[in-house]
Amino acid sequence: MTQSLLLTAGLLELELAPKVGGAVAGFTYVDADLRIPVLRAPQHPLTNVLDAASFPLVPYVNRIRGGAFDFRGRRIALAPNMPGDPSPLHGQGWLAAWAVEATAPASATLRYDHPGGEWPWTYRARQHFALTEDRLDTWIACRNTSDEPMPCGLGIHPYFHCSGRTRIRTGVSHVWTVDEHVLPIAREPAVGRYAIADAPVCGRDLDNGFDGWSGSAVFSDPDWPFEIELSAPDVTYFQLYSPSEGGIFVAEPVTHANDALSAPEAQWPELGIRILDPGEEMRLDARIAVRRK
Repeated sequence: MTQSLLLTAGLLELELAPKVGGAVAGFTYVDADLRIPVLRAPQHPLTNVLDAASFPLVPYVNRIRGGAFDFRGRRIALAPNMPGDPSPLHGQGWLAAWAVEATAPASATLRYDHPGGEWPWTYRARQHFALTEDRLDTWIACRNTSDEPMPCGLGIHPYFHCSGRTRIRTGVSHVWTVDEHVLPIAREPAVGRYAIADAPVCGRDLDNGFDGWSGSAVFSDPDWPFEIELSAPDVTYFQLYSPSEGGIFVAEPVTHANDALSAPEAQWPELGIRILDPGEEMRLDARIAVRRK
């Protein structure tokens, strides 16, 4: 299996690490001797997916309270999958090796086939990356390959560098407050410390899900030669992680709310969970545009 893939177009360079969770190892703006990370700077070699610039979330996003949920009279139990966190999170794709299905100078498609196990359904996940001179277009899809219905959700998990002058411009309506395990407590209007419509984004001490998302978030900084727009027009859920120490933040377009699976199944549609019939597929399309100033 290919260790890494390098895609280039114009001044943009995208490095993929199929074996390390199907991750984006780096996304960089390159102009002569100037190399500026669009996403978090790459680690060489990338060996831990938590050091990646971005990774896929499939077939659910964020956490499941107590590691268990009920579906069609069946109890599904999942073990924690990240050291230090009592909840399983982000599904299986980010911790698996992906195969290279297709590649070209500016595009690539990766594939992961889940064989069953704790997550008892089989599925096929695919990611596609297409780089142009001013953006990365990407999608992630999941097809239920088992012979019974399967709950599903998707997301991407890009990391960005930030300083005290980095700003976010976006639209959200509500936020979920969280407990000490980053599990949701209550849905409230996104005001006060949760106001992110046009605000500094670094060092906010946030790890919260939002809904009513506009489908677009623009990041800017006076020290950057560009601004970045992250968009996913069909997605209304958005997760923002901005640790108090600053330096980085994570902005995740996701198809469902954090911990949605542990809610009663009757509430899943309003929380964004899809139920895929055998052979059915869902897909999330996203774009990271890099606009020179």
